[in-house]
Amino acid sequence: MSATQPRRRPARAILIAVLAVAVVVLVAVVAILVPILTHQSAGGSGQAVPQGFASESTATGADGRTRTVEVRTPDGKPADLARVAPGSELVVTGTGFDASIGIYVGVCAIPAEPGRKPSPCLGGIPKGAERGKAAKEGAQPSVWITDDWAWKAFASHGYADAAKGAFTARVLVPEASSDGLDCRKVACAITTRADHTAAQDRVQDMQLPIAFAQ
Repeated sequence: MSATQPRRRPARAILIAVLAVAVVVLVAVVAILVPILTHQSAGGSGQAVPQGFASESTATGADGRTRTVEVRTPDGKPADLARVAPGSELVVTGTGFDASIGIYVGVCAIPAEPGRKPSPCLGGIPKGAERGKAAKEGAQPSVWITDDWAWKAFASHGYADAAKGAFTARVLVPEASSDGLDCRKVACAITTRADHTAAQDRVQDMQLPIAFAQ
């Protein structure tokens, strides 16, 4: 018996280590999934989508927050959203957003009915996000902003000022048509909307209509 005991101890230690790792992973998965599964919608953003091509819009949502979204050119001038060109850069800024809810910023179809989710969208998810290496610099066709510890490594970046709900997103205007959406035939807008952790919550939805240059 004494000769076999030294062999059993390492095996037992390995088993304990494996179980400990499994417990840590399980706790992390629960910590990530529970907030997603239990998230309650805060209601709508209160925004009436502008009829024209305004570069700024403000609305007070059902959560009492007053959100403002603005689109400018890289040199700081109000963007002409009536003639956007693929490959150009737009600087989207916002204030009053709920920093506890991540957002996607990009170009999406304007929903036919108020209160519906803006979808589909051009540009897909931020480049590299699926590998946990989302681009941290440079303009992207879509930008993911979150302060959530579980997802921050995957996102483009966090909120610039969480207390003020402020962010800045550099959006690279995508081609007008991709993945079944053609923004030359369907009304589209520069859009903010809740990320996948609060996918059914419409309180962060803000849109500024655009038209692609011919």
